[in-house]
Amino acid sequence: MKRTRLDVYRAKHGVDTVWFARPENFAWLTGGDNVVDRAGEIGVAAAGYDGEEVVVITDNVEAERLAEEELSGERVVTYSWHAGSLADAVASFTSRPAAADFDVPGCRRLDASKLRQPLVDEETDRYRELGREVAEAVESVCRDAEATDSEREVAAGLRGALAARDIDSPVALVGGEKRATRYRHYTPTATKLGRYALVSVTARRDGLYASCTRTVAFNAPEWLESRHEAAAHVETAALAATRRVGEHGGTAGDVFRAIRRAYREQSYPREWKRHHQGGATGYAGREWIATPFGDERVRLPMAYAWNPTVRGAKSEDTALVTADGVEVLTETGEWPTETVSAGGLELERPTVMHLE
Repeated sequence: MKRTRLDVYRAKHGVDTVWFARPENFAWLTGGDNVVDRAGEIGVAAAGYDGEEVVVITDNVEAERLAEEELSGERVVTYSWHAGSLADAVASFTSRPAAADFDVPGCRRLDASKLRQPLVDEETDRYRELGREVAEAVESVCRDAEATDSEREVAAGLRGALAARDIDSPVALVGGEKRATRYRHYTPTATKLGRYALVSVTARRDGLYASCTRTVAFNAPEWLESRHEAAAHVETAALAATRRVGEHGGTAGDVFRAIRRAYREQSYPREWKRHHQGGATGYAGREWIATPFGDERVRLPMAYAWNPTVRGAKSEDTALVTADGVEVLTETGEWPTETVSAGGLELERPTVMHLE
């Protein structure tokens, strides 16, 4: 399926070979990780496809490790680390015309985001495992949290729990009582949790991303439950609209209209303006983020992570949306839930967990 998409791209754009060195695209094509420096946009290897085979180019420092630990039999071409850059190596090796997702002399630039959509069967199987393990990590850290813990302490525990499952955590947010009500992106600080906390993560393994949020309370403010329920209603409405719009070939803007309507139904008509609402996910934290006039095509089957907020409350999980229904991927069956109905869809959504 992936090679078919690439063949269509090659024919449409008149190129012989396509090259991928950005980590999300390298992982999409090979299933492997080409990242050493997490601050860089380009990995240490590039994968190319010419209509017949996938070839990986990397330097002599990385070749053996990638072949043994990250790749699945792809041919590896090696260059000496001191002889030039990855881009130079690709330029010297590739047949032309060619396209690449990074700057390579003599190659056109390509945007692979649409090539990564929709998901294929093998990806959905891996997504189920990732989603469950991400939720397990988040929920275990939440259960162990105490009101006197600092946000940073909880975030450190969260990153450790994910790392123990071989899951990276590009985004790990913990907001206690004081900061979760002020900020939508509650980057962890030394502030104590207080009466409750929101714990949010966007985590990655084998190139795929999963997001979820859980709310844990020690002495919950009286408004927390109602705001959380409102956010869960909006999230469910977004997922219902995603399936409906996806079946009819609509756009992100079509889903966004349903999101705005859901906020109005919950008597929070302006909350959507205070935080982005999420969108499609896969090989990026968000393949696209929905906006009121977004023209991105809603594709099925695809993973979606909607994250509506109502001041101090948030509802977020990653779900696989297909023509057959909506399957929440980031769930364990061990967190309290309640049934939420919106847009013709009924889902079990996580509630606030109250700890003594």
